[in-house]
Amino acid sequence: MPIRTHRGRAAVYRRLWGWPLRSPKHLVGAVIVLAVVATGIGYLLPEPPPSSNMAASRTTAPQHSAVVPPPTRTKAPPTISVPQAAPVPVAPDPAGLAIVAQWGKAWVDHPVGADRQQWLAKLRPYTTDEFLTEMSSVDPSNAGNVITGAASAVSSTSGSMVVRLPTDIGALAVTVNKTPAGWRVAQYDKEG
Repeated sequence: MPIRTHRGRAAVYRRLWGWPLRSPKHLVGAVIVLAVVATGIGYLLPEPPPSSNMAASRTTAPQHSAVVPPPTRTKAPPTISVPQAAPVPVAPDPAGLAIVAQWGKAWVDHPVGADRQQWLAKLRPYTTDEFLTEMSSVDPSNAGNVITGAASAVSSTSGSMVVRLPTDIGALAVTVNKTPAGWRVAQYDKEG
């Protein structure tokens, strides 16, 4: 612990900062001096320019009227967000089911030693660009080898379907979305 002496710069600072705490009279005096200094600074600072609304109302006011009240601003009512209803189920679109079947054929078509880029090129016509980017991290050897049944819709709305696609490694839940280019696979998960 450092030794405190009554000499030096630190001692002077200690005495200045400690002075208001020596007695209640000192504390009241320090608060009054601080209030006077803050008030003096407030008087010395320039007044901010009037806002454009106030300046416009002053310039457009007729000279013969005595007082024109400033325009009142009303707050907009708060907005309440109401959850949207779930999309209405519709009959599955055969075109969407056909895209899933074609995507499935391309998904299992990966000869031993096949290049990942070649595999992705086969999937590109049936897959969204966003999902194709995710698919670039998938190893083709982890994909199934055979489609074991027909694609069947699990759920279907006007813009999206979840389709069950059975393969030799288990059934896949394939999500297919309607895009401007037609139905495209946007995701798949293994069921189970």
